[in-house]
Amino acid sequence: MLEISGLKKEYGGREAVRELTFSLDRGELVCVVGPSGCGKTTLLRCVAGLLPATAGTVSVAGERVTGPPPNMAVVFQEYGRSLFPWMTVRQNVELPLKERRVPRERRERLVFDALAAVSLDDVPGAYPWQLSGGMQQRVAIARAIAYEPQVLLMDEPFAAVDAQTRAELEDLILALWQRLGTTTLFVTHDIDEAVYLGQRVVVLSASPTVVLEDLKIDLPAERDQLSTRALPRFADLRGHVYAQIQRAKGAR
Repeated sequence: MLEISGLKKEYGGREAVRELTFSLDRGELVCVVGPSGCGKTTLLRCVAGLLPATAGTVSVAGERVTGPPPNMAVVFQEYGRSLFPWMTVRQNVELPLKERRVPRERRERLVFDALAAVSLDDVPGAYPWQLSGGMQQRVAIARAIAYEPQVLLMDEPFAAVDAQTRAELEDLILALWQRLGTTTLFVTHDIDEAVYLGQRVVVLSASPTVVLEDLKIDLPAERDQLSTRALPRFADLRGHVYAQIQRAKGAR
């Protein structure tokens, strides 16, 4: 569903991303981690067609990405800047569907279902500034899933919320992914989060970035914050990824 091949990005002659190659099958949830400043967000922007690659290709469902693909949605870290404060929750979620010229009756159903899926169907008339940070990010997630994307990109979406809200949003993403089966590429700086959410974890090197390891996460499919994180295998996987990133830092 998503193929990244030989992706390279330079800024003013400086190599930020050297060569990235990996792919996601239909319905996979794959997390990407790496040292701070290694180019995770640059990777995601290239995949989303928001930033042109210097070399290499990105393809979605066999179609090469040359600009923002119509079958892809992105959830950013800074939810406050991705929502329009003068629009209600319903209007924010509905906006991309209007741009896509989805018929009104269909739009209303998609918006209602998306808000219900993130437990915000009781506040469709509220404005983003009236909501907590976690609720605002739920609005951003609802907008993404209402769009019915084939591929969902998430750029450190929970970095700006507190630990309790983060755990709730992680479980929300798992529930939505299991229900919808949307191919999801999830970028995070949090190793525990990557191991908890991912079917695979792609570990990136320090800049200029390459793939250090594409690690299969062999945890049970059904996961919860207490029992999954208490598993010895969770600790093993977390320790392995942490060691890889520390080695990457030392190799600068």
